[in-house]
Amino acid sequence: MSRPFDDITIEQVARYPRPGMTVPAAVRFTPDGAAITYLHSAEGSLVRSLWRYEIATGDRTVIAGPSAASTAEAQLSREEELRRERTRMRELGVTSYAFAPRSAVPVLLVPEGGGLTVSAGGGPLAEVPGCEGALDPHLSDDGTRVAFVRGGELWVADVPAGNPRRLTSGACDGLTNGLADFIAQEELDQERGFWWSPDGTRIAFIQADSRHIPVYPIVHQGKDKVEIEPHRYPFAGQRNAVLRLGVATLETDDITWADLGSDTDIYVPRVAWRPDGVLTAEILSRDQKQLRLLAFDGPAPTVLVEEHGEPWVNLSHDTRFLKTGEIVRSSERTGFRHLYLHAPDGRELRALTGGDWTVIRLIDVDEPPRRAYFVATREGAAERHVYSVSLDGGDVERLTSGGGWHSAVLSPDGARMVHTWSSRAHAPRVALCTSSGEQRAMLSENAGATAEELGLQPPELVTVTAEDGTLLHGAIYRPPSGTPAPLPAVVSVYGGPHAQRVVDDWAMTVDMRAQYLARRGFLVFVLDNRGSANRGLAFEAPLQFHMGDVEVRDQVAGVRWLAAAEGVDPGRVGIYGWSYGGYMTCMALMCAPEVFQVGVAGAPVTDWDGYDTGYTERYMGTPKDNPAGYRESSVLAHVDGLRGKLLIVHGMIDENVHFRHTARLMVALATAQKPYDLLVYPEERHMPRDAKGLEYQERRVLGYFEEHL
Repeated sequence: MSRPFDDITIEQVARYPRPGMTVPAAVRFTPDGAAITYLHSAEGSLVRSLWRYEIATGDRTVIAGPSAASTAEAQLSREEELRRERTRMRELGVTSYAFAPRSAVPVLLVPEGGGLTVSAGGGPLAEVPGCEGALDPHLSDDGTRVAFVRGGELWVADVPAGNPRRLTSGACDGLTNGLADFIAQEELDQERGFWWSPDGTRIAFIQADSRHIPVYPIVHQGKDKVEIEPHRYPFAGQRNAVLRLGVATLETDDITWADLGSDTDIYVPRVAWRPDGVLTAEILSRDQKQLRLLAFDGPAPTVLVEEHGEPWVNLSHDTRFLKTGEIVRSSERTGFRHLYLHAPDGRELRALTGGDWTVIRLIDVDEPPRRAYFVATREGAAERHVYSVSLDGGDVERLTSGGGWHSAVLSPDGARMVHTWSSRAHAPRVALCTSSGEQRAMLSENAGATAEELGLQPPELVTVTAEDGTLLHGAIYRPPSGTPAPLPAVVSVYGGPHAQRVVDDWAMTVDMRAQYLARRGFLVFVLDNRGSANRGLAFEAPLQFHMGDVEVRDQVAGVRWLAAAEGVDPGRVGIYGWSYGGYMTCMALMCAPEVFQVGVAGAPVTDWDGYDTGYTERYMGTPKDNPAGYRESSVLAHVDGLRGKLLIVHGMIDENVHFRHTARLMVALATAQKPYDLLVYPEERHMPRDAKGLEYQERRVLGYFEEHL
């Protein structure tokens, strides 16, 4: 019997969503715990609807379908387009929703087509008048009001009547109230710019002033009319946005400003209200080595927790303020991220977890029984499991079984959880379980979505030893048995910090470019080099102050291992990657030309002085303080080493890794008289989205390796 991917086509390689990946997403329990809501496309497309699953009966209904204005990229506003780019979102239709957590009757908010719709008491969704063009809307806890940003100002409207009124003033080109600035969104995992107080009487918000940052123009040259996007982009070593934390009081329209200290060159990556109505914020130093948790509970803020991180502080979303006043939070002070319980005044009471493994995420805290639920790597770096631990100390309890990649959402009463899991052999499945992990019902069986039934070959996980003896994790996509040896190889690389690619997860199996190349006789190899995430700070630290060195050396070690252990032809090795992976591709071809003969570099950073402050300075310091590191980490400094074939792919309206990076590389290559090939997309950003453009890209990329290897 023929299977869908027995013969993989270019069209299948370019298609989204990936096979088996249309499963319930944004899964939540309703505030009363009676139902589960989630986003899903029944027809398997990128356009999703909002569904409701009744726990008592198992009935499913669509409670919000996509509006016509939300089903195509071209119909989105520029502001929404850029916000989607920050989160790398491809899905369309209903892409977000929220319940008011403590409303007298259920209140559901669904943004639709640039406006806001609300359902109260289980009734039909109805538009909230006057909220057109709303960005980042959020309900008050009691569901009687909704706040949003429009025109760079913070607004509030009644639910369901509307009557919006503006709470802030002064917004202009380069100054916004209530929006997270570019660095917060792109590099600090902070999408929000305002937060409701628990009683709904106040809203804390970020004012971001970027007026002193020069405008970087991005020109649309693939359209019938020329358009110019002005972006205030803070380049490494240059000035950041100046941030203030304000509090708007709804009854009086007064605005007060929190005392963040005399140093204004800071990041404010996390803001939250305690249950007692006290505002808190995490303040991160510009060099990202000092993190302070402040409570604004008097004339001067109280420092609850202060920590110094080496080589840097990795942020999390793990801080929870309990009704008892205690604080649960995570820290990497031992070199691995673990959970800690603090007293209300910030004193550490006890470590809740420990060991040479990493807490990935705190799921929730069930307060009455005093248990914390979290995801961690205790069973191995390539796996994720759900665990719980008592706040009063004791053993960690594993709640998920089998191998693979597990996550969960806890119900409001702590009695149930929705468990999502996958592996390289099976696409994600979703089940309703007890909080101890006992399965009660399946929400998504994902029938037929196995590697065997689809005709896909899961990659094999392997280990490689780096030159210093460090154990590295890799994955191999093998060509069909009987393929003549020695084999050509292609390395799929990212290589940068805050990323891990070698995992026992379905996403690895549906790497369709790797599957295609393997079918065409290539051995495809993925390696998590030193510097990548989730194996502790000592594993991340070697790239500090000099990117593109240890990462390339580890990839070279991987290729040499392939030649010795897998019969790979050392004279036919290619490499490809996007973003940091594009940078790595260039560095590998230029710094190890005896190992890598062909490369495809997508959206490469070519000189770190042209990338942003928040990311670059975390790892490299500033160009002023680390000139040698910036010089040696630049692709432009190594173009003389290029001997192989290089194809560069880049979108010209990429507002993250500007096309300027590729332009500078082109100048350097021409100066050095080095040949190269180029694929340019005039109307694509950092993440290409156009279906036909993606198909054309895959034809060029895959054909490049077939031609030159």
